[in-house]
Amino acid sequence: MDETAAKNSKLILAAMIFAVAMTFIDQTIVAIALPTIQADVHLSTTGSQWIINGYLLSLSALFAFGGRLADIAGHRRMVVIGVVVFALSSALCGATPTGSAAEAWLITFRIVQGAGAAIMFPAALAIVLESFPVAERGRAMAIFFAIAGGLTSIGPIAGGYLTQWTWRSIFWINIPVAIVALLLTWRANPADERHPAPLDYRGTVLACGGMGLLVLGLQQSAIWGWSDVKTWGSIALGLAILAWFVVDQLRATNPLLRLRIFENRAFAVDCVVLFFLMIAFVPLFFFASEYAQISLGETAAETGLYLLIFFAGFATASQWGGKMLDRIGARRPVVLGCAVGAVGFYLWGRSMTHLSVGEQWYFIVLAGAGTGLVLSPANTDALNRVPRSRYGEATGITQTVRNFGSSLGLAILGSLLITQNRSNLESILGAKGVPKGKADAVAGCVSQGETACQAVGHALGARAGEVFGAVPIAFAEATRDVFYGMAIALAIGFLVALGFMPRGKVEPGDVAEDETSPAQA
Repeated sequence: MDETAAKNSKLILAAMIFAVAMTFIDQTIVAIALPTIQADVHLSTTGSQWIINGYLLSLSALFAFGGRLADIAGHRRMVVIGVVVFALSSALCGATPTGSAAEAWLITFRIVQGAGAAIMFPAALAIVLESFPVAERGRAMAIFFAIAGGLTSIGPIAGGYLTQWTWRSIFWINIPVAIVALLLTWRANPADERHPAPLDYRGTVLACGGMGLLVLGLQQSAIWGWSDVKTWGSIALGLAILAWFVVDQLRATNPLLRLRIFENRAFAVDCVVLFFLMIAFVPLFFFASEYAQISLGETAAETGLYLLIFFAGFATASQWGGKMLDRIGARRPVVLGCAVGAVGFYLWGRSMTHLSVGEQWYFIVLAGAGTGLVLSPANTDALNRVPRSRYGEATGITQTVRNFGSSLGLAILGSLLITQNRSNLESILGAKGVPKGKADAVAGCVSQGETACQAVGHALGARAGEVFGAVPIAFAEATRDVFYGMAIALAIGFLVALGFMPRGKVEPGDVAEDETSPAQA
């Protein structure tokens, strides 16, 4: 690569980092502000989770469509469109009205945000990959994810302080970032290569319907109950539609997802590892933020600093992982990272009931380091396994897997948190003679903000202080179980990587430029 090309590649990398930075910042900044948003616009218990999961579900359901659209219409064009859609929907989230329409408004435009990210993200990743030779992609992608992850760490800090002014500003912060991304993209002028082909609209509808119903059933199970026909009906119908989607994709001439790409063992293993990693990675911001504010009694600003500890390990290990990928391939950093992450999440969860950040920060850094070692190498290795003309499509597949894993993780672990917190309070307060109904009322108001708890406290009368004194430890015990679940997900990723991930690295001549199938591992 000559000096001029190298300079432009760096400018392209900077432009794409700013483009995707909005999506990374949103992963943390919204989670921190949720308790404040709940108090202001009176979100329901599951409504607050849908603010996060509506975005993730839209992102996962439309990512493959975004990847295909980027290959067909041009990567640069779709980055620009995606950035504009994301910025406009962010502004509308910040303009959420008060009153009964607030919850539906906010969830709707969070879903639109996810659609904008789904259009922009795969195109941005494809542009980065196209701008660097194979031998340098590991380092470039490590920089991409490390800086984007570092910008994610702005979320906790900015979210904490902006929330003290107004929670609406956490969405407005995306607008100047979008302007910088558009200016840098214009200046860098990356290639806008196109590969015309039909779009699979039926596959898109099936993917959205199947994923949506499955996540709906899992997330609402804590409210509807596992004995309710709506819970099992949603899950069963979602799984049936996803099975239909798989059959449809295998038969379609121009499918949304070329599922035969999973015949490449290395690509398939990378995707499975990413799926289990993301069950923990994105949901942890929501659960850790709730824990910090409910159990530790921290302010939004202090919660931001609490989450920032995670990035100390994540950003450093991301660089190590990228260098290891370029030198020896993905297997070692992925296996090591999954093992370290599983131990880190387990120890972090076990220490939560002590209600002391001083006892947790070692384990938080460990969990971050494990995650950082896995994310960039697994993602980059998967994309290195496919031809240049298929980057957008392959990125759509890997990101669909990642974001669907995040969405399922939030739904399953969120249901576990609600159920366990209710059970813990029933047990603790039952020993104090508090009826089950009142214990459940306390559990319900905890995630709905101060206003809801004031009403419950008034009904409890003189015992309110004693009853609410049980909330921090009960919620900590429930969150501990959630983090044990995250550790299990990382442990499964470790076993998959250890047993099936190929050794060695991908060399420039290993992948043929073939429009129909990826090179076999």
